[in-house]
Amino acid sequence: MFKVIYTILYILFKSISLLPFRVIYIISDLFYLITFYGIGYRKRVVLENLKLAFPDYDPSHRKRIAKDFYKHFCDIFLEMIKLLSISESEVLKRFKIKNPDIIKTIEAENKSIIFLYAHYASFEYSAAFTLYKPDFKGYGVYKRIRNKAVDQLMKKIRSRFGVEMIDKNDVPKIMMKNQANHQKAIYGMIADQSPKADNIKHWTTFLGVETPVFVGAEVLAKRLDLSVCYMKIEKSKRGFYDVELIPITTKANKLNNYEITDIYFKHLEQQILKKPAYYFWSHKRWKHKRHNFK
Repeated sequence: MFKVIYTILYILFKSISLLPFRVIYIISDLFYLITFYGIGYRKRVVLENLKLAFPDYDPSHRKRIAKDFYKHFCDIFLEMIKLLSISESEVLKRFKIKNPDIIKTIEAENKSIIFLYAHYASFEYSAAFTLYKPDFKGYGVYKRIRNKAVDQLMKKIRSRFGVEMIDKNDVPKIMMKNQANHQKAIYGMIADQSPKADNIKHWTTFLGVETPVFVGAEVLAKRLDLSVCYMKIEKSKRGFYDVELIPITTKANKLNNYEITDIYFKHLEQQILKKPAYYFWSHKRWKHKRHNFK
């Protein structure tokens, strides 16, 4: 059954990926109408999140942001499928790192690196950082999908440009193995999801709300003496993204506990406040309340 489902999905996605972008975005527009006006995918979650983050905005303003988010959400899904056949030269035009020399500068510290980024703008194109020819091996950290066929297809799509995809639960083991083998690496990690209740170690103020946050990237950076960099991805126009690499630290052990995490969320918050529609509001980001943990 796995092979059947995988084959069907692959043929479908591959066929869509061969379409020109102008057709891809027509399909995306149709998906938007279905997603927002038809099935209303997580619309309640989106509007509740926007109300928490922007309580001073009137409902019509928040609804406009929600609509723009759903349009972007559909674009990202179709752009992810397009990765199955897009050329390297086309990706480099659409995912443009403005300061790629920073990679070499940080690599010169002779430490493995964590690239922190978020569910903002185009996280699906983020694996294209390997096309900028870093000296270190590239890894992408992701959460395994329950459906094995879908999981394998997503790994295939996301690893097309040389990044090795690893499940988040395997990260410490792989990092320590690489460290023991003197294998320097860059680990791309999305760190803005909500942790499970029993894994909450730190709360920060994010978009004016007390928010529990993952601290795993920081803990590993301190334990293994890794450099940390924020990958700031901005959407310049439909299908095109500008990227700025912002070093956070090359000396993680010198910073206070949770300082790296707080810096990361401040960078992300600044992006969201500037262009809120490009954040993934469909996540149940604030399902845990601080007062329940006192």
